[in-house]
Amino acid sequence: MFYNRGFKIEDIEHYLHTTDEDVLDPLLLENMEKGAKMLIQHIANKDKIFIQVDSDCDGFTSAAILINYLNCLFPSYTQNNVYYRIHTEKQHGLIPSTVPKDVKLVILPDSSSNDYDEHAEMVARGIDVLVLDHHHTDKVSENACVINNQTCDYPTKSLSGAGVVYKFCSYIDTLLGENKADQFLDLAALGMVADMVDLRDCETRRLIERGIKNVNNPFFSRECSAQNYSIQKKGGLMPFTISFYIAPFVNATIRMGSAQQKMVLFESMLSFKAYEQIESTKRGAKGQTEPRVEQAIRNCNSLKTKQNNNRDAGLEIILNLISQLALDQNPVIVVKLKPEYHISKTMTGLIANIISNDYKRPCLILNRVENEETKEISWEGSARGYEQSALTDFRKWLLDNCPQIMYAEGHPNAFGVGIKEADFQDFETMLYDKLRDFDFSLVYRVDAIYQADDFRDSDIVAVGGMRHFWGKMLDEPYVAIERIKLTSKNTALMSKDKSPTLKITLPNGVSLIKFGFSEEEYNDLVQPMMTTTINVVGYCRQNAWNGRITGQIEIEDFEVLSKDYDF
Repeated sequence: MFYNRGFKIEDIEHYLHTTDEDVLDPLLLENMEKGAKMLIQHIANKDKIFIQVDSDCDGFTSAAILINYLNCLFPSYTQNNVYYRIHTEKQHGLIPSTVPKDVKLVILPDSSSNDYDEHAEMVARGIDVLVLDHHHTDKVSENACVINNQTCDYPTKSLSGAGVVYKFCSYIDTLLGENKADQFLDLAALGMVADMVDLRDCETRRLIERGIKNVNNPFFSRECSAQNYSIQKKGGLMPFTISFYIAPFVNATIRMGSAQQKMVLFESMLSFKAYEQIESTKRGAKGQTEPRVEQAIRNCNSLKTKQNNNRDAGLEIILNLISQLALDQNPVIVVKLKPEYHISKTMTGLIANIISNDYKRPCLILNRVENEETKEISWEGSARGYEQSALTDFRKWLLDNCPQIMYAEGHPNAFGVGIKEADFQDFETMLYDKLRDFDFSLVYRVDAIYQADDFRDSDIVAVGGMRHFWGKMLDEPYVAIERIKLTSKNTALMSKDKSPTLKITLPNGVSLIKFGFSEEEYNDLVQPMMTTTINVVGYCRQNAWNGRITGQIEIEDFEVLSKDYDF
């Protein structure tokens, strides 16, 4: 399985057992010493410092790590001389007009490597600039001290902004003889997982493991408690459950929240502010106070619900357009939204995910955009590839095959895209012609194919115990089991949490389950005096019962090979 995910055979055992030896020397990051001494000198001078908080989970956690760390070392200085700002919209990087005049140092966690003009403006105003980032850039800014794992020979390219900030703080620890940075590894883990970093690097894996084992940040720990049922049901806190049950609530607040709600969220990540009493916003509690972190958790839940409602409303518009214009007859679903149908850019990606999965093909959801200066029209929004097909990198395919593309920026199958109106007809013609005969049939890439009467329960148990490893670039493995014979003796429909569950028991003790399996589906599959033969694709799980652990397959999909009557 690990070989299939890009590991050399000789490196796998090491990866499975990372140690603190895998955490690299921060000085391997270019400009680390220069940046640390720059910050320490400004603190010694009692200068004002400005920190821009970037607009995503990695940006929030990056800035929170830095401020929490400074507050541990210099609480009075930090609370009186360090300013921070939340972007009012889904913005990124430095906005010079927002920097107070009395500031002497601007720090930009998780952003701004490309803000060359803005850096120059700061220097012209007599302000130093420190960038702690991980984004790719064409060149290193001449007017900032840039610490970025992508712009130097630092081996671990998968560190996100939160990881780079942690490395920065750990280096200051060595300069000052302190040991404070590790207190904030939980936020570093949250930021890195939320930013979908490649988990195959040993250093990244080790830092995330350590962070998850010691969650003490007020917001992170409280949100874990709020989502405890879902987290435990899926096997505990790990990259997978952070991705599904923690990060989306942070992102919903950043995308949907008011400026005040976003500030409440960020300050709930600051240890010295999280438990301060603030005016309650709870219904029926006017005039009362509550801890800031409690309000943040409630906001996250309500804004996630609001996001879901907005997504569903936008989805209905998109589905109607697909039906009216017969867009599902094309090999790629391209939806152009006129101004009256405009959907927020915070929603287009979420909706495109659903459309791509439901129609089993790539999808583009595009809004009409008019350039204020040139009045030029373009169509811009979100693109999603269909990951279950043979086209595994839709972004690269577009860039290689459609020269009309203005930009396609992001991940292989989830990215922002733009096409000029003048080029759009040619783009659509080329897109449809080249993919007209492409087979987007559902494809499951499995790591093992077993026969129903010839595999070991211990294999399933072993893989089922490895769920904490899976994440970005380490997709959880599918296994296939072929020629499973179903009869009324080995197959049953059980009720679990009031949801019908199909259960199949194999002779070797391995059980197969599929949740949400209706009685109608069961009766079609299992009948008296009939043997149904199926192939199954699913995930490996462990099933604990009466002190014994056996293998279990959580069925993702199955196909019926035959139905044979026993007479």
